Amino acid sequence: MSDVVVGEDGIARCPWAAGHPVDRDYHDTEWGLRVSGEAAHFERLTLEAFQSGLSWRTILLKRPAFREAFAGFDADVVAAYGEDDVARLMADAGIVRNRRKVDATIANARATVGLRERGGLEAFIWGFAPEPGPPPHLVGDVPTTSPESVALSKALKKAGFAHVGPTTMYALMEAVGLVDDHLAGCHRRGAAGRQ
Repeated sequence: MSDVVVGEDGIARCPWAAGHPVDRDYHDTEWGLRVSGEAAHFERLTLEAFQSGLSWRTILLKRPAFREAFAGFDADVVAAYGEDDVARLMADAGIVRNRRKVDATIANARATVGLRERGGLEAFIWGFAPEPGPPPHLVGDVPTTSPESVALSKALKKAGFAHVGPTTMYALMEAVGLVDDHLAGCHRRGAAGRQ
């Protein structure tokens, strides 16, 4: 038994991707696939932090504006942001205007630059990859945290990152393919190649 939903196109998907086209496209083309490079990981970390308390669809719809506002997630550029940049971001209706999250993004850019001496953000995050587990069959089988996401959260905080709690880090791990939480029977199960 599985909670997968078969769409009008005859394709089985995780239930959260069965409705809105934005959700479906993200599920089918991005979620759970490994990304490469510092900017891609910094972007995912940032967007997961901004998503906290909001719907993921809201973030996806605003992603082009986030990319523009945060210089394509170039950590060097964002690390140099000052008060004028914060004021500009807080006036930008295209993104989520949350001062704590904006400040955290700038702090995280600085911490990302600092991590280069230790192999960089991508290697740091992937250092917490768990062993692949069995596929979840039901939505209720999918956890919201793991020992690895707790450890990643603590390690990132120690390195100067903010808004990187265990639940947010678990969502990041799912998004970039460290964890494959596509349900059994979903056409994307195994797409990250970590089975």
